[in-house]
Amino acid sequence: MALKFAVNNSLSAVTSLPASIPTGSMTLLQTQTASSSATIDFTSNIDSTYDSYVFKFYNMHPATNDVILTFNGSTDSGSNYNVTKTTTFFVARHSESGSSNFGYVTNRDEAQSTSAQKLNYDIGNLDDEDVCGTLTLYNPSSTTFVKHFISRAVGNGQAEECHDSYVAGYFNTTSAVNGIRFQMSSGNIDSGVIKLYGIS
Repeated sequence: MALKFAVNNSLSAVTSLPASIPTGSMTLLQTQTASSSATIDFTSNIDSTYDSYVFKFYNMHPATNDVILTFNGSTDSGSNYNVTKTTTFFVARHSESGSSNFGYVTNRDEAQSTSAQKLNYDIGNLDDEDVCGTLTLYNPSSTTFVKHFISRAVGNGQAEECHDSYVAGYFNTTSAVNGIRFQMSSGNIDSGVIKLYGIS
């Protein structure tokens, strides 16, 4: 591969990059809007086209009080959402009254479990309560390695507090993961939007 140099050694003089250098652009692949939805399923566009995929979820509002947004993966294009996973979960919390804490939450992680992974701390169903965040899935089409993911979510909970939740883990499978399901831990997703992007 031929290297390109700025003639005057200034980055401002670079007008193009070799095609093999990724630009880091995000391509919107799909948008889904919840409306009293039991689940939001993505069963297309997750393939070998991109090395990583980002889900951005906006104002996910539950129909039921004191619940959690969750996700799970599929290796059979959505026939089943039960991929074994091992994960971590920690959260920073600050209430409207001024109390705060930060730490690992053992009842939010999974250890070789097929259960859905929790993405946030408890959220309420009042009109002003919801959760927003991102979930990144790395190289889901690999048939050699496990599939890593990482998420960060912010929400305002039924305990009148802000919580900043961090999740990381992996689907422990060498099969391609080609479907992702979002749902609340109980009840429907009253409203919200989830966008899927491919990262080049």
